[in-house]
Amino acid sequence: MWLDILAWIIVVVLFIVGMAGSVYPILPGALAIYAAFFVYGFMVSFEPFGWLFWTIQTLIVAVLFLADYAVNAWGVKRYGGSRASVVGSTIGVLVGPFVIPAFGLVIGPFAGAVIGELLTGSDLDRSVKVGWGSLVGLFTSVVVKIALQAVMILLFALWLIF
Repeated sequence: MWLDILAWIIVVVLFIVGMAGSVYPILPGALAIYAAFFVYGFMVSFEPFGWLFWTIQTLIVAVLFLADYAVNAWGVKRYGGSRASVVGSTIGVLVGPFVIPAFGLVIGPFAGAVIGELLTGSDLDRSVKVGWGSLVGLFTSVVVKIALQAVMILLFALWLIF
């Protein structure tokens, strides 16, 4: 009985960490949610989960990894950004929260894209426009991650109920 309670505590904590990872890219996001399924399986039972469950969940995780980069790059490219601004935006997403803890998640990708675009020789107006595109991509990516990770958790709950 106590093992079941401990398992549920760990599962819920991993779900919370996973959802927080949608917004804060340093946290493992979808992998934390995926790990919660294994915690449940090892500590309670793998019995409710068949090949269909694992196939669907693995596909969602794969889509999340691809979408995370692709949606951000889409935002930068849609606003006329170069490869350098995509790289700068990605670096900004990873470094920004550490450099400026409260606002780095927003300022980092914006500044990274602007700097990347300036390095390619673009003027300041174009670079700022590309920076704005990085924010559009970032926020779109967050919405997609929250939605898909919520689907992962919902499928887990439905698999246990039915």
